[in-house]
Amino acid sequence: MTTKIRLLVPAASLALTLAATAQEGWWMREPIRWIQTNIRETDSATDPKKLVDDLASFRANVLLLNMGGIVSQYRTKIEFHTISPHMPPGRDLFGEVLREAHRRGIRVVGRFDFSKTARNAFDARPEWFFRMKNGEPVVYNELYSTCINGGYYRDHAMKILTEALDGYEVDGLFFNMFGNQSADYSGRFVGHCHCESCRTKYRAMYGRDLPAEPDAQYREFMYASSREVAAEIGKLIRAKRPQAGYFNYIQQFTDGIMSESNTAVRRPLPLWPYTSSDNVNRARNSEPGKMSVNLCMQFMDYPWRFATVPPREISLRLWQNVAHGGALAFAINGTFEQQDRQALEAAKPVFLWLADHERYYVKQESAARVLLLGSPQRSGRVFNRNAYRGLFRLLTEEHIPFAVSDNMSWLGKRAFDLVLAADWAPAELSGYLQSGGKVIVVSPEKPEFYDGRVVERHKNVEGYMRVRDKKLFPSLRSVDLLMLNGEYTETEPHGAAALTFVPRSMYGPPEKIHVDIRDTDKPGVVMGKLGKGEFAWIPWDVGGMYYLHSLPGHAGVLRDLADRMLGAAGRQIHTNAHALVEMVWMKQGERRLLHLVNLSGHSDTAYFDPVPMSGIRMDVEGEFAKVRALRAAQDLVASRRGGRTEFTVPALGEYELVVLEK
Repeated sequence: MTTKIRLLVPAASLALTLAATAQEGWWMREPIRWIQTNIRETDSATDPKKLVDDLASFRANVLLLNMGGIVSQYRTKIEFHTISPHMPPGRDLFGEVLREAHRRGIRVVGRFDFSKTARNAFDARPEWFFRMKNGEPVVYNELYSTCINGGYYRDHAMKILTEALDGYEVDGLFFNMFGNQSADYSGRFVGHCHCESCRTKYRAMYGRDLPAEPDAQYREFMYASSREVAAEIGKLIRAKRPQAGYFNYIQQFTDGIMSESNTAVRRPLPLWPYTSSDNVNRARNSEPGKMSVNLCMQFMDYPWRFATVPPREISLRLWQNVAHGGALAFAINGTFEQQDRQALEAAKPVFLWLADHERYYVKQESAARVLLLGSPQRSGRVFNRNAYRGLFRLLTEEHIPFAVSDNMSWLGKRAFDLVLAADWAPAELSGYLQSGGKVIVVSPEKPEFYDGRVVERHKNVEGYMRVRDKKLFPSLRSVDLLMLNGEYTETEPHGAAALTFVPRSMYGPPEKIHVDIRDTDKPGVVMGKLGKGEFAWIPWDVGGMYYLHSLPGHAGVLRDLADRMLGAAGRQIHTNAHALVEMVWMKQGERRLLHLVNLSGHSDTAYFDPVPMSGIRMDVEGEFAKVRALRAAQDLVASRRGGRTEFTVPALGEYELVVLEK
């Protein structure tokens, strides 16, 4: 049983902070073209005018620039806040860039990193710092890791921020590496913090000592600790600079939700080409009042900060960012004087085109009527990411518009025709079902709203599911057996099941292949009603298997169940487009925006120019008098009937935006 989180901040303080962050600042009112320059301490003598000139050449309107924390790029007077040793006497890099950028109409967001600091702070105040299990500090490149529960984050960082906010008219602040990190930049695992502050707080919350290894309670503890500090930072920013935005990698207490589309050489395959779509869709629909700033990182991995990823990967990520209603956001290391300029050359045309058409990229909202539940906030348990990605892929390939949410705050506020849950089906869905909702759960985890009896949870199954009902699953007319690998939860049979469990049988040598195969009546899908609603529970990991293996049979199960559940409402989009054309259905007041992103250039670990496509027929919900393809710069012939509009997109390169107006 998951222990309920006991947040360390008073409830009234949390409520006030949440109310404060609900305001609609410039980050929600204006189109955002954001560039982050992760300048090094050796860049402290940079010519501010040249930096801003380079920025302006992209027609960027927001600059994220290092301000302080590990290294101060301004003349700080706070103890232990190290001024860059490479900043010339009398210079104030951040202040000079800020003034020049504001003169050119460019907003500036200051970047801070409080996760590490120099040895002089450690020697003076060792209680501020992260301690490994053996009591040793975490040291990386002569920098000492601080602890989110220690005095550096809780007190000293607030003094630094007060100085920065009092001295500079920043448009926002961003915080990198927020909270305790369990591994360093080289991937060395350091575990969780055992400092006295953590020990004391943990005992107060849970009545026991810190666990030897991180568990569900410890993850909740870190969640609560980081949110407590985040709330205090938010209150300080509101008090000092109420018009400034607050950006972080967390959803709570911030104005903007930061994320990254990045790569790493040891990351397990397959690559996830929907990284930007995933990050932005999730952020914008989990917290609709906050802007998603998903940074497209130009570098390959930490040891190779100056080696860029393929140019088409850069442009794909950027188009996905804006298609889902997020900021156009791109990050480089150092200044614009790059030793590998491919990423800059790929990003610039995207920035310039979006600047010319910026009115279509502000105040976008998802118009999707299907919801996919993402990883639950504060659950304390490990989320099955593969299952989630399998459903994400399937919906995208089927051109079914969908929103992603990590929370249940949409209940009662937004109508959905169908909700899909991968690994997480909370009890709150019962209210949605009672009122007539449709739910598909894809997980061996029993849905919390399900009151039927579970017989047994089978582990490490190497078997099959037999397709019994071809009427329910028309996509499987040529398929009788579906691969089952992993967990399967057996429930009591209730009538004839559409899919039934086939346990493991012999598979070698060839003379013995499945000669002992046997069928059962154990359900492979549980269909039921709750109130006015209807649900389908697939008690095995068909989503995860589709993500890893892409078997058409697994896709067929998900496709047919989705169409069955959508019923009379049907799909919002019907099209002949290739599965690798991502379609995003957005709204901007009465206007509808159909984004088409061409992923056909992605192959294994490579990103090539996408294959040009033509004659993409569209049939979309709603009757629209005017339909225009912006990149093609032409009005499209459209016909209207039965509450729908039909038209053809004549050509698709890497991206197209179709604008539909009444």
